[in-house]
Order: sequence, then structure tokens, then C-alpha cells
Amino acid sequence: MKKLIITALFAISAFTMPAQVNRTQALINAALKGWDIELRMGYNLGGTSPLPLPEEIRGIDSYSPGLPLSFEANFIKRFDEDKQWGLLFGVKVETKAMETKATVKNYGMEIFGDNGERVSGRWTGGVQTTVENYYLTFPVLGTYKVHPRTNIKAGIYLSYMMRSKFNGYVYDGYLRNGDPTGEKTSFSDGKTASYDFSDELRRFQWGAQIGVDWKAFKHLKLYADLTWGLNDIFKSDFNTITFNMYPIYLNLGVGYAF
Repeated sequence: MKKLIITALFAISAFTMPAQVNRTQALINAALKGWDIELRMGYNLGGTSPLPLPEEIRGIDSYSPGLPLSFEANFIKRFDEDKQWGLLFGVKVETKAMETKATVKNYGMEIFGDNGERVSGRWTGGVQTTVENYYLTFPVLGTYKVHPRTNIKAGIYLSYMMRSKFNGYVYDGYLRNGDPTGEKTSFSDGKTASYDFSDELRRFQWGAQIGVDWKAFKHLKLYADLTWGLNDIFKSDFNTITFNMYPIYLNLGVGYAF
């Protein structure tokens, strides 16, 4: 009798499991009806800069983008039968980074002195800057399919800075204490002084984003997105640097479309 019951249970399971799987798949398909999903990995190429370059910055001597990567999941809702128009909601973990050397004149600066004290004033000479900021970013974009394989997108993004780095050092020049007519302190013969504005960066940032993607194969996409920050990366009460700075990056990468 026991063997008969076990056999019957296995038989019932064999008939009902495919039905359960089919129902689960049907629920998933119903939930995702009209939605496209894609995963993307990219590389941010660009920098954090004032626009236009102010007169304090006399020249960019070197630039390195570092290794600023991004990982992203996008959910696209299509609205019309031809699936041309849509709305994209995304979530992205990304790094925006650069390293530059510039020649400046009367550039607002706050450096660390020999005994750890902070000295503020106007710097003339060389400035090395390292930026490496980690963000959780949420793009919201309108999409339009201009070709069966090609989409264009435009909209805004909102970012929360999870970790910040904006520091560097000055070299081959002099600092005028307070203002351009203040007491002069020179740095030469390889002498440098460091600075760190990492704690002065805004946690929340936002900006505009435009982009295009091209479906190379059934599931593989190539894409390019330009993001342009629209609020100053520094807090409103930070006055050492006297001009606004904005993150401007071109994100290039590949995606997998489900």
C-alpha cells in the first residue's frame, strides 16, 4: 500500500510540475509584457572641469582617465505597437575619475603646511589633481527606435556619491596668503604641498544624459552615452575654488539584451 501511495504521488508530480513551470513562466512573461531588460558594462572617459576654462587655468599639461568602470541594469517600457517610443529606468554603479596636471595663476587653494595646518590663498604654478568618485546613479530617459537595431535616448540622471576623492598637490610655484597681494610662500626645487577637498563634494548630483545604442547581434549591444553634470560638484558653502566644476563623461560599453 505504501509503495502504491508513493508511486501515485510521483505520478501526480510528474503531471503537475510542467504545469507549475508553465504557470510560473506565464506569470513572468505577463509581468514583463511591454518591457525590455538589459545589463551593461562600460568605461567612463572624461573629466571634472569648469566650463568654459577660467582665466586662472593657463594650460592643461597632462591628463589620464584612470580606470573608471560602470555596471548597469536598465528597464525599458515600450508604449506603442511598433515599439518605437519608450521610457527607460536604470540603476548604475559607476566610477568617474581623472588625473590632471595644470599650470594656473591666482588659483584658489588651501594646502597643508609643514605642521599639518591649513594655509589658504592664491596659488600660481603647477597643480596636480586626482578625482575618483563612486556613484549610485539612476538614469530616467526617453527612448526612440530610429532603426530596428538602433535606439537614441535622452533625459536626466540622479546620482548619490558613495565615496569621494578630490585631492592632489601643488609644485613649482608660490602661494599668496589670503589674496593675490598677500605674503608670498615659494615652492621650488621639487618641493610640494598637498591639498584635499574630498569632504567638500556634494553627495547628490544630477545632470543631463543623451546616448545611442546599436544591436550588433540578437542579444549583444554596443552603446555610447554622454552625461553632463548640471550642478557644481562642490558644496554651496565651499569657496576656496572660485568657479563651478561639472562632471562631463562619455560612457562607452557593451550590453546584453534579454
